[in-house]
Amino acid sequence: MKGSTRANKVFSEESTSLPGQKFGRLKNYPDGDESPSPPNYDPDLLGGEETSTSPFTKSPWSTHMYSKEHTSPEAAGEPNFSPNVLMGSLVREEGHIYSLAASGDLLYTGSDSKNIRIWKKQNEFSGFKSNSGLVKAIILANDKIFTGHQDGKIRVWRVSTKNPSNHKRVGTLPTLRNLLRCSMKPSSYVEVRRHSSKVLWIKHFDAISCLSLSEDKTLLYSASWDKTFKVWRASDFKCLESINAHDDAVNALVAGFDGLVFTGSADGTVKIWRKELQGKGTKHFFSQTLLKQECAVTALAVNPEATMVYCGSSDGLVNFWEREKNLQHGGVLRGHKLAVLCLAAAGCLVFSGSADMGICVWRRSSEGDHICLSVLTGHTGPVKCLAVEEDKEATSGEKRWIVYSGSLDKSVKMWRVSEQAPPMVPNQKHQHYTSDGYCVPMLSSAPSFASRTSMGSRRI
Repeated sequence: MKGSTRANKVFSEESTSLPGQKFGRLKNYPDGDESPSPPNYDPDLLGGEETSTSPFTKSPWSTHMYSKEHTSPEAAGEPNFSPNVLMGSLVREEGHIYSLAASGDLLYTGSDSKNIRIWKKQNEFSGFKSNSGLVKAIILANDKIFTGHQDGKIRVWRVSTKNPSNHKRVGTLPTLRNLLRCSMKPSSYVEVRRHSSKVLWIKHFDAISCLSLSEDKTLLYSASWDKTFKVWRASDFKCLESINAHDDAVNALVAGFDGLVFTGSADGTVKIWRKELQGKGTKHFFSQTLLKQECAVTALAVNPEATMVYCGSSDGLVNFWEREKNLQHGGVLRGHKLAVLCLAAAGCLVFSGSADMGICVWRRSSEGDHICLSVLTGHTGPVKCLAVEEDKEATSGEKRWIVYSGSLDKSVKMWRVSEQAPPMVPNQKHQHYTSDGYCVPMLSSAPSFASRTSMGSRRI
């Protein structure tokens, strides 16, 4: 898929970066200018069809805060008020948003325009550009940024110590040195049915689907549509292992607790791999199959306390397993009408983004039960990626999070979500909270939908 063309070049060449254009701080808009509720979902959006553009064309960031004429439900004493509100929208006509990463007040966004943009406090701070391959994944590791691309390569960027807005490419995985060394050994080549040829085992020959770091951040994991995942040493970018993990594309991977790695695939399985010491290094061995089903596995997440594993599927369901019960199946979260495309966990909250254009906010109790606090709506295309950071401005006694959601509608939205938000009314399950905090009815099929639907490609 191709993003729309741009009139002005903002990014520098691949090896360096320049500060981007500065934009004003978030502006308040009248209540009538808030982002509209999405129309019925069009499956063609997954195929990259163009969507309608945002009305906010003067600045990429717009806000959805309360105006003076519109008193918030909280102040008015409305019983159904939720602190979960839409704070702003970022719209850039340069491609669908495929990846996000947040750290402190910095937000990294990747799209099919090959650009990685950096935002600081809702202002465009900097950016850099890759020569090829849309940006499928972004992960931050201290002073380095790893990006995974459609062309099967991983690129490494480093922040300048003199100017934090400058980013320089310092490597590509696999490195040229490793490629040359491996190419001299016949044993380094493996057969690939798709291409009816042999390729080096250290190379991904299909798109990178996701990246993850080990608990101690010494190992980088990359999953690919080539049915493998690879293990890289983060310090010198050396490929240590390549594991033939699944019978179809590996859509999701997350490095979890106790040296475990979880992988999810279009073949409908979730597998566990155990990292073990072997000689001077480590090796990964298959441990067990956690899930086996007909529909594709599309997303995985482990909560920060490392007590739960979550799995999203193309049937719109989220399964979860509990660590304290030896990864026994804990239940199913039913909140979407279409495929779950991304998951994120923070505190006691779990966020699931879907092709139905909504984001479900789930709260986990100490007993392991989950309740849906709200459904965040506003995107006009599938929600492809999520990133979460703690809200430092939360009042004493309240735990709040800033949630960023990237969509195939070419926008990024910024939400404020509270762990103390009231749940959906028990006797009126089919409700959601709009961006202005009011509780309104939803379609009766939205909160609980378990039937399987055809989503076209099982790769995401």
